[in-house]
Amino acid sequence: MSPPGARPQSAAQAVPLIGHASGEAIAAYRAGRAITARELLGDVAHVAAALPSASHVLNLCADRYRFAVMLLAAISRGQLTLLPPATTPHMIHAMRRFAPDAYYVADDASVAIDLPRFDFTDDAPAREWSEVPRIPAERDVACLFTSGTTGEPQPSVKSWGPLVADALAEAERLAIGPRHAILGTVPAQHMYGFESTVLLPLASGAALTAERPYYPGEIDAAIARLPAPRALFTTPFHLKTWLAAGDAAPVERIVSATAPLSLELAAEAERRTGAELHEIYGCTEAGQVATRRPTVSSDWELYAGLRLREHEGRAVVSGGHVESPIALQDVIEARADGVHFALHGRFSDMVNIAGKRSSLGYLNHQLASIEGVVDGVYVVPEEREADGVTRLTAFVVAPALTRAQVLAALRERIDAAFLPRPLVMVDALPRNITGKLPRAALGALARRRRTPTRAS
Repeated sequence: MSPPGARPQSAAQAVPLIGHASGEAIAAYRAGRAITARELLGDVAHVAAALPSASHVLNLCADRYRFAVMLLAAISRGQLTLLPPATTPHMIHAMRRFAPDAYYVADDASVAIDLPRFDFTDDAPAREWSEVPRIPAERDVACLFTSGTTGEPQPSVKSWGPLVADALAEAERLAIGPRHAILGTVPAQHMYGFESTVLLPLASGAALTAERPYYPGEIDAAIARLPAPRALFTTPFHLKTWLAAGDAAPVERIVSATAPLSLELAAEAERRTGAELHEIYGCTEAGQVATRRPTVSSDWELYAGLRLREHEGRAVVSGGHVESPIALQDVIEARADGVHFALHGRFSDMVNIAGKRSSLGYLNHQLASIEGVVDGVYVVPEEREADGVTRLTAFVVAPALTRAQVLAALRERIDAAFLPRPLVMVDALPRNITGKLPRAALGALARRRRTPTRAS
């Protein structure tokens, strides 16, 4: 549980809706076409005027430019944007309880959920550049939810001032600003995608891109359409798939988050693309907290203004854009300078078998590092064995390897106590669009472990 902390008093402050220096600054790219800040604000004003009278909206726009326009329009109207991790009937029912007046907006006609719908249009009339609106820093503007990887999603309400401060701290650390084009393989509805591919360009004066490329060819094509300098925000899963497909397009900066990134993959990405690769550490509750460049150092460096302290055996982050102290869910070893720290995995990842301790993160890293393994994950079974001993399960995607070969390679890397029993060969893992493996999906896969999808 997080220790108590006072929320910053910022009622007297107001923060610009966008950070571009002039109306002619490029604020976005859409299918290669540049969109100016003047055009962006015109689109925002047009949509804001058409929004229904309500206090909550689910923004399901897949086009990142439309997502940004809708977000800014909702902010200017004082509406809270809801960003749930899924749109299943169960989740929408929970949204109706959470926000009875909620409506939704989508740019895909096939998207239909049990809420009133607002249709997004691109036919905004031309408008002249005017003074950029300023929003009270304390205004709540978005509610994100934990991913569900460790349990039921929980809401996390964000206010405008700290969100912008978060994005500007990221921009300063990564040296991103005007002239940069921001490309992302992650959706805008995810905390990482929301911060880095929407708020970062809006706040720093960089240009966001409307598209969300997924397949390697789409990533290459999207990079080719953009002028340098370009920054690609992605995940280890997308990065590994992109590099495995062949020649990767050159790009100036790559940023990875959502899951641990191996040093080998980071080095390969830098060598193949010519980019500097940085990793971001954070969580939905605190936002982004720290970065590192894996090929330079294994330690993480906190953003300016943030600090770590220990509370009840947990590392607590506070200061800067973090609105109240947040207890982190990871095993963290703070360095003496108070700025750097080592990350040793999540508390929930720690496993103890026959008196020996390890972490699922470490085991997953060793599994993924085996040549020929395309994807893999360790799972702690929900049920206990009759003798009370925990036996880990692993699911592996390795088309060119047999089960025996994978086990032999694991024996060279880990203690025998952590060899998976069973190890199940599958065709694919149930990753979501950010490359994560939600707990529910892993549980369902574990329950089907006796009927693998291909021979082992």
